[in-house]
Amino acid sequence: MLTRVLHLSDLHFGAGDDEAIERGAPFLVERFEPELVIASGDLSHRGREDQLARASRFLRSLGPPVLAIPGNHDIPYTFPARFTRPFREFEREWETTQPTYSSPTLHVVGLNSVRPWRHQSGGIRTRQLAEAEQRLRSAAASAFQIVVLHHHLIGAPWRSRKKPVARRNHVLGALVGAGADLILAGHIHQVAVSERHEFEISHGGERGVVVSVAPGLGQPRPKRQGEARGLHVYEIEESCLRVRTFVWRDTDWGLTAERQFPRGREPLDSEPA
Repeated sequence: MLTRVLHLSDLHFGAGDDEAIERGAPFLVERFEPELVIASGDLSHRGREDQLARASRFLRSLGPPVLAIPGNHDIPYTFPARFTRPFREFEREWETTQPTYSSPTLHVVGLNSVRPWRHQSGGIRTRQLAEAEQRLRSAAASAFQIVVLHHHLIGAPWRSRKKPVARRNHVLGALVGAGADLILAGHIHQVAVSERHEFEISHGGERGVVVSVAPGLGQPRPKRQGEARGLHVYEIEESCLRVRTFVWRDTDWGLTAERQFPRGREPLDSEPA
């Protein structure tokens, strides 16, 4: 059985290029018919009520259920609202900053990594990790388990100014230990995908876990080098996870990469010579 998930990030509604976002994404939804759309933060550009409302209308118009979490651009930029009611407008649209989606095939846990007193960097508290473990344990036995946060856990090859989530090693280790099969983020407007055996010494028998950062769908800084524009489609099968990266080329989509990773504890089968 094949299950698909569409992963959007960093839409930045209100930055001035909303029409291209609204024109592009529905084509891939119609083509792939994903069970779920995941939006991993920065839905708006300045956290304003009208920007968040427009982003939510667009995401809900795609058709499938949507799991959305906030990014650092989804809270007010002005004092004192940034500190006194940072998530009020986001919760007005989505009810919670830490949603859960559950079905027989998917179990997705959203985590809020935004910290109002930090402009770019974010963090996950120990309490959030403990709650995430409990939420993951409630999944159906057959469900593929995904954790979503905004701030990245692995780096990308170009820009390096944006810091990953605080205590990255601790957060990543806790989520892997809690049973996550796939850990998603955005924030850096670049693609980065890796499987745990690519950055962790293997002693044999560890189950596969993939960490994936989606490019930004919005383009608030069109002249900045090192910012891709696209999204990910995840195809989940019994023995493998396939990550397909699509980039937006002004008028249509181009498949720029396709990666396949093992599920469970067995490596991928080698191709015959």
